[in-house]
Amino acid sequence: MSLVKFNQRKFPWQKEGITSWFDIDNFFGQDFFSKNESLPAMNIKENDNSFEIELAVPGFSRNEIEVSLENNNLHISATKEHEEKEQKEDYTYKEFTYNSFNRQFHLPPSVNQEQEIKATYKNGVLKLDLAKKEEAIKPPKKTIKIS
Repeated sequence: MSLVKFNQRKFPWQKEGITSWFDIDNFFGQDFFSKNESLPAMNIKENDNSFEIELAVPGFSRNEIEVSLENNNLHISATKEHEEKEQKEDYTYKEFTYNSFNRQFHLPPSVNQEQEIKATYKNGVLKLDLAKKEEAIKPPKKTIKIS
C-alpha cells in the first residue's frame, strides 16, 4: 500500500495575499498553516465491467463517512466531531486537525445506477465499485481463425 497525501494549496498566502505571510507574530497560527480547503486524494480506474474509485480518508471511521447517489451525482462526505480535550502538554506547533470534506461527482451515462454500489473501507482507503450498464460493457475480443 502506498501513502497518499491530501491535495492542499501550494502556497500558504494564496488567499490572504503575500502581506499576511510575513506576519511573524502569527507564524505558528492557524492562518498560516490553514488546511480548510483540503480534499482527499482520489484514484479512478475503469475496468471492463465497472469503475473503481479510491479515496484516501485516513483518520475517519466507517460511520463518519457518507456516500449517496442522487440524480447522476455521487456525493461522498465525512465529518469528524471535534473533541475538546484538556491539554496536558504545551505544543510549540501542532498539525493534527479534524478535517471534514465534501466531494461530488457527476457520473457518466455508462454507470448502472440501478445496481448497488459496493463500498469498502480498509486502512484509511475508501473503495467504491460502480457497475457499468450492459450496453457499455465491451464484448471480449474474438480471434478469427484464417483457413
